[in-house]
Amino acid sequence: MKICLFDIDGTLINTAAAGKDAMIDSFQSTAGIDVLTTEVRVSGKTDRGIAQELFDAHHMPLTDEAWSKFLDSYMIGLARNLPLRDGRVLPGIEALLNQLAERDDIALGLLTGNVAQGAYLKLTHYDLMHHFKFGGYGDQHPDRNDVAQAAKDACEAHLGHAVRGDQIWVIGDTANDVRCARAIGAKAAAVATGVFMREELAMSEPDLLFDDLENADALLAELRG
Repeated sequence: MKICLFDIDGTLINTAAAGKDAMIDSFQSTAGIDVLTTEVRVSGKTDRGIAQELFDAHHMPLTDEAWSKFLDSYMIGLARNLPLRDGRVLPGIEALLNQLAERDDIALGLLTGNVAQGAYLKLTHYDLMHHFKFGGYGDQHPDRNDVAQAAKDACEAHLGHAVRGDQIWVIGDTANDVRCARAIGAKAAAVATGVFMREELAMSEPDLLFDDLENADALLAELRG
């Protein structure tokens, strides 16, 4: 059995900033401010970690109550934004997922910084959610390495048995995806369909590196091995 854990934003889909804009609006509403005092960088991070950075930068505590209020507002804004933006499924993704879904020796899951509800909203909108039965999400963990462990744990619960790190491939568009793969002993495929160029991704030393997943033969060959 091989396991493929996919990142979402920049790897599977591009939402045309539907999530980022909803998150900024949510923070401003929750914090009661009109202007951010820090630049918001979201790629490769978790929703919990991004929220923590925003609250810290504005010298405000991210209490459980504040997180709950922020998250409720964010989900409303995300659901509103998705159909208004010119987003898309990224090249090769639908064909690749369909190929992998046909195999009984492949388990497909998510390893994403999105909170679980945000992942569901995004992938349901782009008709991809049905491919994924388990995952690790950014609801609780600021550190993506912890999300990777949560995804591995969820995979084991789904399959009903332990899995080794070398059975797992993490597919993502940032160096953090590669790093969190290493944290669970997994292999990593990096794809330059997000904000990072191929040359930047190469510095993180992934096992495979793609411009996009239109031609994923190298990954499919590894999964047959």
